[in-house]
Amino acid sequence: MSSKPSIVLVHGFWGGAAHWAKVIVELNRRGYDSLHAVENPLTSLADDVERTRKMVRQVDGPVLLAGHSYGGAVITQAGDLPNVAGLVYVAAFAPDAGESVAQIGEWRVAQAAAAGNIAPDSDGLVWIRQDKFGESFCQDLPADEALVMAVTQKAPAGSTAGDTVSDPAWKTKPTWYQVSANDRMIHPDSERQMAERMKPQSTIELDASHASLASRPAEIADLIDQAATSLT
Repeated sequence: MSSKPSIVLVHGFWGGAAHWAKVIVELNRRGYDSLHAVENPLTSLADDVERTRKMVRQVDGPVLLAGHSYGGAVITQAGDLPNVAGLVYVAAFAPDAGESVAQIGEWRVAQAAAAGNIAPDSDGLVWIRQDKFGESFCQDLPADEALVMAVTQKAPAGSTAGDTVSDPAWKTKPTWYQVSANDRMIHPDSERQMAERMKPQSTIELDASHASLASRPAEIADLIDQAATSLT
């Protein structure tokens, strides 16, 4: 039986569990045989946290949670379960108590390069314009990969961004953080600010877009591996 912790991967807005595809393959090559990727409904923070908690509860032994983008808010709230041993944030939101993703987005809204490419539809779902998806979310991916992400994007309910975290797990669990220096969805300085206040075990900065989990999977796997090894 492997001594490595199980890894539960949590996606963010405008994507699904498959956004972790390259990281999953990389971690499997490194001997991680208990890998799980949550498919969140993106209907509310409470719904997404509960979906993540259900998966974590099905896992025996310690769990390392990794969240990308809005998935960072999810693991911040869901990470209080006793078998969650640590948290890895990948170009992710890490709200404090009483904070929402929307509030953090307002820190530097005028500087967020992709802000004008996001709009709600008549049903209250929020989308990135398909013709602007590549340049907004994943400008360092090949055009065909960016197209697939754009067409298959999973739009969140707009109200989800305003849902607040009540008890941030990063205050009590060890954390690791990856900053994307060329992020156009979350301003890189906001990522640095969130990382700094968490006092993580390690912070790495990559010359990457918001979709660092797809464009730099080896480095993201390195960070997850580092976290998992330290917890073993």
